[in-house]
Amino acid sequence: MAVYILLAFIFVPIGEIALFMQVGDIIGFWPTLGLIILTAFIGTALLRWQGLSTLEKARQNLNDNILPVDELFTGICLLIAGVLLLLPGFLTDGIGLLLFVPGFRRFLKTLLARHIETITPAAPHSSGTGNPDRSHMVIDGEFEDITDPSRRDQ
Repeated sequence: MAVYILLAFIFVPIGEIALFMQVGDIIGFWPTLGLIILTAFIGTALLRWQGLSTLEKARQNLNDNILPVDELFTGICLLIAGVLLLLPGFLTDGIGLLLFVPGFRRFLKTLLARHIETITPAAPHSSGTGNPDRSHMVIDGEFEDITDPSRRDQ
């Protein structure tokens, strides 16, 4: 994972510089600079609009006693998109704008779900499939009744 981060720190700025030069040659310096500033404003507006919508959906799910997993994933994607759109560059802007598209987020969620493995702790008496056999689980513990007034002084 650290190698991918290192490669991103090396190649993303190189890609951004190359794109700046290409776009600058095509449309000129000032329009290129204006385009970069415009994407920051568009990203801020999209973040506000979709972020408030996602927050409202999460609140509604919490009110209905539903864990807002989809909304949390969407919120993380929107946060990353906002950061990418505030960074100057066309490559980061493109990725940031993609993260605002719900279809792309669904694709990304499906892709990530394939690589995330749920790990459950092994129970002492398991059925051999990796899933604990809950009907035979024994939890050993000690307790003290603190409501008994005669035991409080000890």
